[in-house]
Amino acid sequence: MYTRAMGNTTHPLFVVGVGIGAPKIPPQAADAMDNATVVAAGKRILAAFAAHPAEKIALAAPLAPILDTLAGRQAAGGRVMVLADGDPLFFGIGRTLLSRFSPSALRFVPNVTAVAAMAARLARPWQDIPAVSLHGRSDHAALFQALMRAGQAAVYTDAANTPPALARAVLHRGGDAFALHVFENMGLADENHTTLTLPVAANLPDDAFSPLNLVFLERLRPPETPLTLGLADVSLSRDDTVFTKLPARAAALALLRIRRTDVVWDLGAGTGAVALEAALLCPGGSVYAVEKHPGRFEHLRRNIQKTGALTVTPILAALPDALQSLPDPDRIFLGGGLSQNPGILSAAAKRLKPDGRLVVAATLLATLERARAFFADHAWICQATHIQASSETPLGRHHRLTPDNPVFLVAGERECGERASPPPHTPPSPGGHCPPGPPNGIACGKAAGDADGGRE
Repeated sequence: MYTRAMGNTTHPLFVVGVGIGAPKIPPQAADAMDNATVVAAGKRILAAFAAHPAEKIALAAPLAPILDTLAGRQAAGGRVMVLADGDPLFFGIGRTLLSRFSPSALRFVPNVTAVAAMAARLARPWQDIPAVSLHGRSDHAALFQALMRAGQAAVYTDAANTPPALARAVLHRGGDAFALHVFENMGLADENHTTLTLPVAANLPDDAFSPLNLVFLERLRPPETPLTLGLADVSLSRDDTVFTKLPARAAALALLRIRRTDVVWDLGAGTGAVALEAALLCPGGSVYAVEKHPGRFEHLRRNIQKTGALTVTPILAALPDALQSLPDPDRIFLGGGLSQNPGILSAAAKRLKPDGRLVVAATLLATLERARAFFADHAWICQATHIQASSETPLGRHHRLTPDNPVFLVAGERECGERASPPPHTPPSPGGHCPPGPPNGIACGKAAGDADGGRE
């Protein structure tokens, strides 16, 4: 093993994985451990090396002052060793250390991760198993993204995101189509593997398992309705005709121009037709579907479970109050309610990120005019599109084309910039383009919203 000059010290800071179970120093790090003058680790690992003569530093939040201390010890010529569970570069302290020290000042020694050990116990290849860490996280977005993408996920838990808590979250969002495995105390004498259905796991107390656990969730059966762009209208759970039909839905999604990691709002979501397909377009993002009608909301929840669109968060609430707790969106689809509550458009637009896009669906001319006037008053780039589609339907021994209700889609794009005073209102120009003009109190990046038009 060699050392390189690191600024004013010749001793790199060793970052060593101690594997799972009882902490073990890999052979290639044994000499460095023997000569260490400072050992930093979590309390459980430090206790395993209590007899080592080095100075002991417990790693605990906040880490910044502790890292400063380690840097000072290293700069003074100390031989610093950081020990971590599993592999330090796999959901470990390695990322944090690399944000404080240059790569050349660190020497990483890998070890077996909990995910690798879990896969070995299940006899599963694990290169395609997404791993998610919920340590310190208050939402399950990363978990839902993994489950939607791969149908399985290994999850590092914490005191809040316990196995029963995860079971409740997945059961509520995705139904009972998943099994939950809990691996406790892997590598120790009391190691245990439990397999549960979600309903059973969800009813257990949060302290039912050892804090030293890893969860593995896997889908037991495919979604009832495969999630694709162009979902057949008849495949959706619904009891009325209030939803965005396929032709208008396809055009709306194209006008939204959703990107991979976008946050999308579907306001006045109805049964979720737009939100479901939007989730396919932003697998690394999130979709928030807001619907105030309890009956339609239940269809929305059912459609999420039917299609496996787990990154869609259904919200039963009225607009614009429902918007206060949502993250700022990159894209907004306003599908209904504007004729009854004109303030929704302004409230939603105030929250849109710079360079975001907002699409209003309108079946009423008053809604069309209101949307175009709003974009014109605020100097947004906008374009109106008219969708008039007909579908083949049987007529006796023959077939005919049955027209859908016409839908207007008004797409507005916010440009970054703020001007102090609004201009006088200028009527929108013919052809769907809104004339330029300074913004009317809606500034880039500022925060501020039920929704009417395209739900036919």
